[in-house]
Amino acid sequence: MRFTIIVLVTLLLDQFSKHIITSRMLLGESIPVFPPAFYITYILNPGAAFGMLANRTTFFIVLSLIVIVGVLVVYLYLPRERTLMRLAYGLVVGGALGNLIDRVRLGRVIDFLDFRVWPIFNLADSAIVIGALLLIIDLWRSDKVEQQRVDASADN
Repeated sequence: MRFTIIVLVTLLLDQFSKHIITSRMLLGESIPVFPPAFYITYILNPGAAFGMLANRTTFFIVLSLIVIVGVLVVYLYLPRERTLMRLAYGLVVGGALGNLIDRVRLGRVIDFLDFRVWPIFNLADSAIVIGALLLIIDLWRSDKVEQQRVDASADN
């Protein structure tokens, strides 16, 4: 249930933020929020991160579907006590769905968070990155716990 809520909240926040941007800004328009560090800049990204593999929409749609289905399958076998991993998967799926909707609907992804030192991105991208970082943290922590268990077994 929490997983579904995380996915839905992530997806809704992403799509709502993109709706606000597209309904109130012109494509290419940039609004200073905290100049010179942060702007809201409305662009359509035809590729992945950093605009890589531009105009490979079908590829990204198929890849998104594979990732979403893969995460859902893994999630089914995830122990309940792996809360951090469950949260991470929810963020990844919600973010992937948000960008997938853009690609299916527009053939591109709506991006608007512009820190000027990094390519422009959106909330779905943020959710995917945060989810991936949480997965790394969870795997690192579980690896440490497993190593401690192995060390304790060796001491006996």
